[in-house]
Amino acid sequence: MLRAGLTGDLGSGKSTVARMLAERGAVVLSSDEMGRALMQPGERAYAEIVAKFGDEVVAADGSLDRKKLAALAFDAKHPRVEELNAIIHPAVIEAQATQLAELAKTNPHAIAVVESALIFSTLHSPRGTWRDRFDCILLVEAPEAVKIARVVDRIAAGRTLPSEERAQVEDDARRRLQVQRATVYPADSLVLHNDGDVEVLEQQVDAAWAQLKQMEAAGGRR
Repeated sequence: MLRAGLTGDLGSGKSTVARMLAERGAVVLSSDEMGRALMQPGERAYAEIVAKFGDEVVAADGSLDRKKLAALAFDAKHPRVEELNAIIHPAVIEAQATQLAELAKTNPHAIAVVESALIFSTLHSPRGTWRDRFDCILLVEAPEAVKIARVVDRIAAGRTLPSEERAQVEDDARRRLQVQRATVYPADSLVLHNDGDVEVLEQQVDAAWAQLKQMEAAGGRR
């Protein structure tokens, strides 16, 4: 089984590439989806987050208020993102390891793609370095203006944002991208450029998928 890490900055379009790879036969694991599941009431990560950040991050229905939690984590003056990461990242990485081990037993020739923005920047991996977890890396890149526009579109969810709210979302996106900009990606990553041209991106994914299949057949790393 081949284990590929799919990464890139906020707004780069990782989820789009993940969907395209799934359409071609990849087994895709989303770190964001796993993280959300582990942050539900009753889960260990939920209890640890409330203990660390306080009841103010709990919504009226008992779930986590992700907007308030993000505001605390990415506060410009007193960021607490590593406190949050120290809770979530180990739990997600262990869940991924469990799923990958099960997949290797049931489908030993699968191409597994783990979608995560924090493969290289996490300080809290219980599974060693990225090379201990993955055989190769797929890196999605996009111009910064495009990344910020995608973040705004995702937050807006089809509505027109008031100018003040739009500016706040853009500023928040820039702060997060500034943090991610320090990440150094491996020189041998398979790079996909996602500037918004879907047809061009599909062609790049086709080429990457062909390489992934060759690597899996050869049983080796990139």
